[in-house]
Amino acid sequence: MRLILAGRPTEEDTMTGSIDGLEMFSSPEKGRGLRVSRAFSVGELLFSCPAYSSVLSVTERGSCCDLCFRRKEGLARCGKCKKAFYCNTSCQKADWAMHRLECSAMVAFGENWCPSETSRLVARILAKKKMQKGRCDSEKILLIGEMQSHLEDEDNEKKERTELDIAGLGRFFSKHLEVPSHKDLLTLFSQVACNGFTIEDDELSHMGTAVYPDVALINHSCLPSVIVTFNGTLAQVRAVQDMKPGDEVLISYIDLLYPTDDRNSRLRESYYFTCNCLECQNKQKDKVKLKVRKQSDPIEPQVISNMTRYAKNTIREFRAMKSTKNILFELLEMCEQSLEEMGAVFEDSNVYVLHMMYQAMGVCIYMQDADGALRYGEKVARYYSKRYHPYSLNVSSLYLKLGRIYMALGRHSAGINALTKAMAIMEVAHGKDHQYLKDIRKELSQK
Repeated sequence: MRLILAGRPTEEDTMTGSIDGLEMFSSPEKGRGLRVSRAFSVGELLFSCPAYSSVLSVTERGSCCDLCFRRKEGLARCGKCKKAFYCNTSCQKADWAMHRLECSAMVAFGENWCPSETSRLVARILAKKKMQKGRCDSEKILLIGEMQSHLEDEDNEKKERTELDIAGLGRFFSKHLEVPSHKDLLTLFSQVACNGFTIEDDELSHMGTAVYPDVALINHSCLPSVIVTFNGTLAQVRAVQDMKPGDEVLISYIDLLYPTDDRNSRLRESYYFTCNCLECQNKQKDKVKLKVRKQSDPIEPQVISNMTRYAKNTIREFRAMKSTKNILFELLEMCEQSLEEMGAVFEDSNVYVLHMMYQAMGVCIYMQDADGALRYGEKVARYYSKRYHPYSLNVSSLYLKLGRIYMALGRHSAGINALTKAMAIMEVAHGKDHQYLKDIRKELSQK
C-alpha cells in the first residue's frame, strides 16, 4: 500500500509523518521514492530536514562549531578535553549529550584516540535512539531504522572495513553506549554507508558527515530535478528544474562530470545499482566528455583506449596518494606528468584532463601558489560550465576559489566577475538568504 503524504500538515500528520507538497511512492524499478504533489519552480525549496545525527570532522575542529558547523573565529573550547569548539555556551550545552560520548575518551586515550568518522556517527545515532521517544523532525516520512541497507551486497573489503569500525566503536565508545548485537551493528553501519551525507562548505571542502532519513528517500538520476545543500547541519532540498505534480524528486549521488560507464561503475561500487536514466541510455554527452585531439592522421582507437586506461589508473593513484601527508610536490609532479601524457591524445576539454587540472589547482592552493592555482583553474573554468548542469555546486565552488584568489592578488575586477558567477548559481542552489551568500556579499562590500 502506497502512503500518500500531501497537503498542509496537521498536528496528527506530524506524528504519523508528512511533508507538505510531497508524497512517498513505490517504484517497480527503484523501490521507495519521493514525488511532488504540487508544482515547484527552479530554486524553490521543497523541504528542509535537520540531521538525525551529525559529526564534525576532526580536521575541522577549532575552525567550526562542533554543533552547528558554523565556521568562525573566536570559538570557545571545551574545558575538559580541549578538543571540541563551540560558538557559545548555548551550542556547547546543546551538544553535550553527544559530546559526552567522546570527551572523557579523548582525554583518556590522548593521541591514541582515533575512531573513524563513521564510527563516531554511528555512536551518536545509537545514543540518540536511546534518548528519543517517537519520531523526530528528520523522520517525518521515513524512520531511521527503515533506511535501506545493502549488507548482503558488500564485498569482503567493505566487510573488513566495517569490522574495524565496529572494533573502534567498542574500544572508544563502550563506556557511554549500550552497544547492540553484532548483527544489528552490521546493518546500521551498512545503512550509514548507503545513506550518509557528506556536509561540505561553499568550496566543497569536507566538514563532516550526517544522516537524514527523509532525504535518504530521494532516488538518484544523472538528470537530477533537485539539489541538496546544507545550512549548517540542516539539509535543504531545492528544485533545479521546474517540476509539475507527479514528478519524481531526484538527486545525483555522484559527480556527474564523468562518462556513463564511469558513473555507473561508481554507482555499482557505492550504491549497488546501475542508473537507467535517459542520459545513461543514450550516452549523448560521452563523446564530448571524452574529446580527442584532431590530427591529420586520426589517432588509433587502441591508442585512445590505452590513454583512457592510463587516465583512470592515474586518478586512482592520485586519490590514494592524497591520503599521505607532506607530499604536495610529489602530487603536483604527478598532475603535471599525467597532463603532459594525456595532452598528446586528449583535448583540454576531456574530463580526465579537467580532473587532473582541478587536482593540480587544489595542490597549488595548499602550497599557497596563487599563480599556479589560477593557471590551472582558469583552464578548468573554460569547460566546467559546459560539462555540468546549470546549478552545479562544482561550478560555483570553482568560481568561488578563483574569485577569492583574484581578490587576494588585487585583481578586483576579475574577482568580482568570478564571485558574481558563483552567487548566481548559489542563489538557486542555496537560496538567496543563505549565510554563504551573505558572507560573499560582505567580501565584495569590503573591496
